[in-house]
Amino acid sequence: MYPKEQDSIIRFSVSLQQNLLDELDSRIIRNGYSSRSELVRDMIREKLVEDNWENQTLDSSIAVLVIVYDHHQRELNQKMIDVQHHNTAAILCNTHVHIDNHNCLETIILKGSPSEIQKLSLEIGGLKGVKFAKLTKTLSFDKDK
Repeated sequence: MYPKEQDSIIRFSVSLQQNLLDELDSRIIRNGYSSRSELVRDMIREKLVEDNWENQTLDSSIAVLVIVYDHHQRELNQKMIDVQHHNTAAILCNTHVHIDNHNCLETIILKGSPSEIQKLSLEIGGLKGVKFAKLTKTLSFDKDK
């Protein structure tokens, strides 16, 4: 699926409309890429992860859930803990940062099946007092890939 280190680099041409090329070039500058190739490789990897995630049934999917919430919301902390304890996805790590007097940011690193992870993400994201929730998906990459 992904090229191995010993695989050679293949050059190929892509035809784009001028406005798409301009947008691509602006992303290169905005995101600090060194070349169009680096950006295109990242975009392809992102699409492959997304497609593989949807088709995966194994318990080896990995994701990071980022949430921002009002820590003054009554019983919200306990509800988030209950959701985490009653879900079958494994929680590998949890970080908590106080943003200001009212808001906290947490990251929760999860491992499990895509459906288990999605369920936990939706349950926490739907709690009253959660202002932002975003799930970033990835895969367990083979060390040879």
